[in-house]
Amino acid sequence: MSAHPPLRSFGRIKSRAVKPRQAALFDTLLPSIRVPDPKAGPIDPATLMPDATHVWLEIGFGGGEHMAAQAARRPDVLVIGCEPFVNGVASALRHVDESGLRNVRIHPDDGRDVVHALPDASLDRVFILFPDPWQKARHNKRRLIQPEFTAELVRVLKPGGRLRFVTDWKDYADWALERLRATPGLTWLAESADDWRIAPADHVVTRYEEKRLGDTPPIFLEFELT
Repeated sequence: MSAHPPLRSFGRIKSRAVKPRQAALFDTLLPSIRVPDPKAGPIDPATLMPDATHVWLEIGFGGGEHMAAQAARRPDVLVIGCEPFVNGVASALRHVDESGLRNVRIHPDDGRDVVHALPDASLDRVFILFPDPWQKARHNKRRLIQPEFTAELVRVLKPGGRLRFVTDWKDYADWALERLRATPGLTWLAESADDWRIAPADHVVTRYEEKRLGDTPPIFLEFELT
């Protein structure tokens, strides 16, 4: 299996200084919940949380609000989160620590590496929420949703597994929908406009979403592996 090309699908790695309390969690908490290095070999989710009933993956968890809330709702589910942005990882560690979550595992880097290291049919759900839109046409090749990557998502999803993609940029919604619908095995679950305009019942609104930085209200694309 070949690794993804060395083309980054995300922007900045760090902005403001990390607060001392959050910085300390990189030493005290992260080592105990960190996903093994995916470049070192395959990752078996069963070794991360042997008693988990399901395994969910969030690629690009931002500040970790959505990931932590989903994990708190379902303590029986192993929630793996990936985020290369240092400040986002710091925020997520704070959420995990304050909520006493025991079912979260974090990869503070490119989520594609984790996907490549996972076994076939190992995930029940995948969340990709508000990924970097790379709006300029010459940068579209940096977008996370590419045919090679969607094929990898199909490989790691279980039959009946769900993929949720959310964006607040119209062009990226069109881009993602075209490529996801063209991916063998994925079925778009929308039956009416409300299905992509109205947030699913289990959606968690984050501070990023509330900022309304895109050019459209959030668009929710839900797929199932059939």
